[in-house]
Amino acid sequence: MIEGSCHCGAVRWSFDGLPKSATACNCTICRRYGVLWAYDYDPGLIRVSGTTKVYSRGRAIAFHFCPNCGCVAHWRALKPDDDDRHRIAVNLRLAEPDAVAGILIDHFDGLETFDDLPRDGRCVADYWF
Repeated sequence: MIEGSCHCGAVRWSFDGLPKSATACNCTICRRYGVLWAYDYDPGLIRVSGTTKVYSRGRAIAFHFCPNCGCVAHWRALKPDDDDRHRIAVNLRLAEPDAVAGILIDHFDGLETFDDLPRDGRCVADYWF
């Protein structure tokens, strides 16, 4: 299990198991937040706790952040999928570095093409510095 929390500890998440990958997206919001996402569904492998403030981007995604320290903790789809579950992603940058260091990075072009891009072999540890 991987756990993460905002800087002040008021908002927490856990991911039951190890994500297959982390996503680095270059869309207009993700590049500003500087996040690395690990995805699942709600209900599913991800659990979140704590009171958050929400910024909704359009009608698709609600970004949840700590109202105290401002860290972006996760996003949740505003509408369920065909299985009546909501897509959710946690910000792996809120986990301890050693817990997520070896997770491979997937690149997603959320700015222009909305396509997955080829892996380049980098992992989360390569993004810390």
